[in-house]
Amino acid sequence: MSGRAALGGPRLRPLLLRLPLLLLLRLPAPAAPRSFAVDRARDAFLLDGAPFRYVSGSLHYARVPRRLWPDRLHKMRTAGLNAVQLYVPWNYHEPQPGVYNFRGNGDLPAFLRMAAQEDLLVILRPGPYICAEWEMGGLPSWLLRKPDIVLRTSDPDFLAAVDSWFHVLLPMVQPWLYHNGGNIISVQVENEYGSYFACDFRYMRHLAGLFRALLGDEIVLFTTDGPEELSCGTLQGLYATVDFGPADNMTESFAMQRKYEPRGPLVNSEYYTGWLDYWGWNHSTVGVKSVSKALEDILEVGASVNMYMFHGGTNFGYWNGADWKNKYLPVTTSYDYDAPLSEAGDPTPKLLAIQSVISKFQELPLGPLPPPSPKMKFGPVTLKLDGNLLDFLNVLCPDGPIHTHKPLTFEAVKQDYGFLLYRTRLPQNLTEPTQLWVENNGIRDRAYVMLDGVFQGILERDKEEALFLTGPAGGTLDVLLENMGRISFGYNMSDFKGLVQPLVLGKSVLTDWLLFPLNIDALMDVENRVFETQKNNSESPSGPAFYSAAFQLPGPAWDTFLYLPGWTKGQVWINGFNLGRYWTKRGPQQSLYVPGPLLLPTGALNNITLLELEHAPPRPQIHFLDRPLLNATTH
Repeated sequence: MSGRAALGGPRLRPLLLRLPLLLLLRLPAPAAPRSFAVDRARDAFLLDGAPFRYVSGSLHYARVPRRLWPDRLHKMRTAGLNAVQLYVPWNYHEPQPGVYNFRGNGDLPAFLRMAAQEDLLVILRPGPYICAEWEMGGLPSWLLRKPDIVLRTSDPDFLAAVDSWFHVLLPMVQPWLYHNGGNIISVQVENEYGSYFACDFRYMRHLAGLFRALLGDEIVLFTTDGPEELSCGTLQGLYATVDFGPADNMTESFAMQRKYEPRGPLVNSEYYTGWLDYWGWNHSTVGVKSVSKALEDILEVGASVNMYMFHGGTNFGYWNGADWKNKYLPVTTSYDYDAPLSEAGDPTPKLLAIQSVISKFQELPLGPLPPPSPKMKFGPVTLKLDGNLLDFLNVLCPDGPIHTHKPLTFEAVKQDYGFLLYRTRLPQNLTEPTQLWVENNGIRDRAYVMLDGVFQGILERDKEEALFLTGPAGGTLDVLLENMGRISFGYNMSDFKGLVQPLVLGKSVLTDWLLFPLNIDALMDVENRVFETQKNNSESPSGPAFYSAAFQLPGPAWDTFLYLPGWTKGQVWINGFNLGRYWTKRGPQQSLYVPGPLLLPTGALNNITLLELEHAPPRPQIHFLDRPLLNATTH
């Protein structure tokens, strides 16, 4: 019997006629379409058609170990927030052109999923420029391999790189848009563009068209600028918002927003709960009362607000940026920001005050605020000297040096971060002290000078300190250049690194260089075994040298803070993970946050390695504390 005959049989025909009705009775009613929109008539956002106000906080997933994301998001939700705002750092996800990383700490979809599990909406800020006091403001340093590129403009080379990146990123986040069933309610275009010198509306129109083409017309696109910078930062079709802190005049700031958005919701996209730290400055703090009082004023007028930062986190590795305020100001490893959740994710008095303010305007989630996480204190741990950095050039630069007549920049030799060693020979006998110097402040950013392996001193960006050498003709001159972080906010983002001007000895320009791009992080990935194969001829060196130790924890792998008394400046790796920079001598940060997930449990050996760049203490010891030391400037 054929299928057609079976379906047409007289006994089945009445049942088939009733089947659509039965299915309609059993299927759920179609859900109302999800929507998030600007309602200018009511000066409000509408969420699924109802007036809505978000109370949000900023958290940067790249500054927090992935295993701690759920903890931080849960605490934000419990504090009363209904949204989280996050940047997408382009350079973190595309480390080389066309090479993408969305694994581990870069797993953006996983972060969005965890936020959804906490019932947090998302305000996404994908850039391409983000500032965030992040290396080069989130732009990849490989863009500077084209030296004439004009960043954040309609320069064809820049636009081609942006288009390529966004054709990867934006389709990835498109399913997470609110109207598609996700939790992203709005997307920012660029970031504080009004503060940039270019004021290139063609560039902004290009970005707006790209976002619309890849995300659709339903998503709310917006801009963020300081109240005085709105003229170059806004664009028709993008909702203009402002940012300001508790010390600023709220009425005047919102009046400037109204100049560009006469109707619609008032929005402070960056309400500053604290501030960042620079090496050599005091640790920044902003009072609890001023932050909570100004927040209450913002909520009282019905505005939506995002608190920047709600949890700051840490500039692990080489990811800190720098500011330019008439001089170069590198940002510390800690991005604690004096935020409501501390660098270690602990609730602070500021968080409790903010929670109390929020409770006056909307119902708080059920359940108590989680307590601070346990911390551990132990030590001292004694480190052994593994050897001078110069002893390891064969493994730090396995492909060998680059020969060049004049010194090249980091970007020219495709060294994005970290360290680059420049080597040449003394052209003549120096019987009298002869000055070593660089024209036009051409050190970017810090140079450690060695002659025949002996540390001579330091040349530093924006410093006038003189360095004099004596030595025989043919002596080996090594200059280790450290990239301290590219400028993330300022007039010009093209912050090339290394020797950007010729190195001069007396009146002679030094030439005939060997350049060693150093891949120190790759050395740490092999559990420091390479140190065991090297013969250490140094007893107590000055200058760049490696120190290491193996240690066991006294108990569970809880959070702790690495304290380095007597050490000067350098970089730390724990179990192969680049913890970040220390600069004990300059401060203010004296301890480095060590998240518990980086440590191996009781009974296992943990490895720590320090690259001390200047002077180690006579007893090379470190300590682990149960609380941070963030304000002890000693220079």
